Amino acid sequence: MKPTLEMYLILSAVLFTIGVTGVLTRRNALIIFMSVELMLNAANLTLVAYSRFLPDISGQIFVFFVMAVAAAEVAVGLAIIVAIFRQKESVDIDKVNLMKW
Repeated sequence: MKPTLEMYLILSAVLFTIGVTGVLTRRNALIIFMSVELMLNAANLTLVAYSRFLPDISGQIFVFFVMAVAAAEVAVGLAIIVAIFRQKESVDIDKVNLMKW
């Protein structure tokens, strides 16, 4: 059975839904961070699927730009999470309130 475009899009939608569910239900900053990355990868899968089924390589090129932004996000995001953990001793977003005096 050859995979169709619809199969790739359904898989991408499932991955994106899992990512959104993780962002909305979890309170751990690292889990939320991983859920955002899962949503970015679902979008990348959609771009690659359309690029494969349409005779156009621009979707795959755009994926490289998204991956570069995701790598920068990981670097900055993890640095922020480590800084918050060093100050507050927790990565639970309900317990961390940096704006409070």
